[in-house]
Amino acid sequence: MDFLRPETLAEALELKASRPDAVPIAGGTDVMVELNFDHRRPAALLDLTRIAELREWTDGLRVGSGVPYVRIIDELGSQLPGLAMAARTVGSPQIRNRGTVGGNLGAASPAGDTHPVLLASDAVIEVASVRGTRMIPAADFYLGVKRNALEPDELIVAVHLAPAKGPQQFSKVGTRNAMVIAVCSFAISLFPAENRVGAAVGSAAPTPRRAHEAEEFLASELDFSSPQPLLDSVKRRFGELVSEAASPIDDVRGSAAYRKHALAVMARRTLGWAWQELLSQKNGGGERTCA
Repeated sequence: MDFLRPETLAEALELKASRPDAVPIAGGTDVMVELNFDHRRPAALLDLTRIAELREWTDGLRVGSGVPYVRIIDELGSQLPGLAMAARTVGSPQIRNRGTVGGNLGAASPAGDTHPVLLASDAVIEVASVRGTRMIPAADFYLGVKRNALEPDELIVAVHLAPAKGPQQFSKVGTRNAMVIAVCSFAISLFPAENRVGAAVGSAAPTPRRAHEAEEFLASELDFSSPQPLLDSVKRRFGELVSEAASPIDDVRGSAAYRKHALAVMARRTLGWAWQELLSQKNGGGERTCA
């Protein structure tokens, strides 16, 4: 196995063009597990850890694919609260110090913790090759189980997200409280100025996916200009529509029926937390409630 270690992004793209079989590695929290268990034996590894540009974020927000979870939590929690909430649920402190959103996207596992947030927040994925740069909406990035829209010569360079324009929430169910792969997960983003909602599920279909009917229903029911306490019937119907958006399977972590039930519960709860935060902001509060 060849080990390729570029110093610049341009050099990395040249190497990826000449060696499309090279597997990128940044935090290594997925790749090294596959190597250690002999589930994967690539011809080459492409080490991206020396490329400074991938470890930076800029106002806007453009988050480099090599920015680790711990920095998202510490440095971007106020601007990207949903992503920070998801990042807090990833693995252990050691994993959060190494793992990256770029790695989550590259692996494209349906259970990846950041995917529902990226979908609900209208994220755009920046990918590059020697041929140029492409901007891929998160909704178009996931093609199947552990399959994404990258061409063989492309690398994930950054994720583009606008700073939160309203409350965001993320919730995850696992077989224990920490260091666990999601049985299912859910994210919601409110966009009060646009009178719309983003909602997405994870680990409950072949790919992470938006819950479009749930979004449309909620946007028609919520009064963002003069928010009032939510009716239980609205939360209940929203949960049902989120559950219907999923197409889960039975596996060792949980049954399809349980996943659908859990998604409905998480959708109701996260909607309640997000709406309560909006009410507090409108009433002069502004304190954020975190899952």
